[in-house]
Amino acid sequence: MIHHSPVAQSFSNSKPPLAEKPSKDHPRNKCEESSTTSVYQAKVADLSCKVNVTWCKSLIDHSLSIHVENPSAENHHTCKIDLDILHFWNKKGLKSFEIDEKRVDFFWDFREVKFSNSPEPCSDYYLAMVSNKEVVLLLGDLKNEAYKRTNSKPSLEEATLVYKKENVYGKRLFCTKAKLGEGKKEHDIVIENAVSGFGDPEIWISADGIVLIRVMNLHWRFRGNETVFLNNLPIQIFWDVHDWLFNSPSLGHALFIFKPGAPEYSSDSDLDGTNHSGEAVGSDIYDSLWTTTSAADFCHFLYARQID
Repeated sequence: MIHHSPVAQSFSNSKPPLAEKPSKDHPRNKCEESSTTSVYQAKVADLSCKVNVTWCKSLIDHSLSIHVENPSAENHHTCKIDLDILHFWNKKGLKSFEIDEKRVDFFWDFREVKFSNSPEPCSDYYLAMVSNKEVVLLLGDLKNEAYKRTNSKPSLEEATLVYKKENVYGKRLFCTKAKLGEGKKEHDIVIENAVSGFGDPEIWISADGIVLIRVMNLHWRFRGNETVFLNNLPIQIFWDVHDWLFNSPSLGHALFIFKPGAPEYSSDSDLDGTNHSGEAVGSDIYDSLWTTTSAADFCHFLYARQID
């Protein structure tokens, strides 16, 4: 049996990992590993860098991985922290590395951290990234404690969330939290499906208890998009549930994308910004969203994997 230490962390230099693009060939992890990855644009060592923060949780493991790109070189820096629930509560840490001969520090405190159903913490923690005596990225709710411990000031250029990607497991219900408008408020998103049984397959997508979309006749509307309004702000919602209907649940997944803002209209789009055709909204639109997402063009990607 392999025993994990209470807090095991390491930094390594390697080529940057490729982001997981929507794929029809992604096999389900036997351990049903749920994960949440947030990608930020931050000012690090006077460079504009992307910082990937990934929380992973399975039946046998719970970990945090941080990847910092080095745009002036081909390598990047990686820190991995293994979270052992049995022994982790009294731990906090610090790890340092260099980018262009300038020191960068990660500080964390998870001594009182609380988790919910997500692999990402919900409260009582901080994760701070410090460069040039400035906190360039700060996660968690213990912000005052973070500034005191790091002895640093807030950065004049606040880190921006570029996109968020989640892998979640469920049967009929899939839940997440997403920032879908101005400010930092997160909305509770629930996706409910009825894709098996004797009735016509359909899905419902709600935010904060209000149903935004109900898609019926999924056999011919298994892929599409709609624009809805949440707190008077437009939100584009894309869905692709092909694998739920036509593949084995253990081999496929559904993809949902939430994109704040109104769509750019084209000649083949509906006047109200909706497009329900499975043929019209194919994989090209998902590839386009994935490759063009920037700090000013946020997207939330949700991969929903069904449990048998």
